Amino acid sequence: MNTFEPLILKKPHLSEKSTDLRSQNQYVFDVEINANKDTVKKAIENYYHVRVVKIRIMRTPSKPKNWMRKISHGQDKKKAIVTLKEGQKIELGA
Repeated sequence: MNTFEPLILKKPHLSEKSTDLRSQNQYVFDVEINANKDTVKKAIENYYHVRVVKIRIMRTPSKPKNWMRKISHGQDKKKAIVTLKEGQKIELGA
């Protein structure tokens, strides 16, 4: 396994909506900001040994925050919604 691929995946994104998506065989992961669909697909298939059918990626820009009369921004975030082949699943432990 290539050591670069698991670094693309930060962690599983656990929320109420992502838990509901599991019933449709879809899983949500927080990924690196420079990740694209091909690298996310390779990383998930190699790390979890499953077959990926479809990937949707969304980027969330940071919101401005006021701190001591200065406006600052946090980091941008990126999520990937991964659809697996029918009959396969990922055990996330939650």
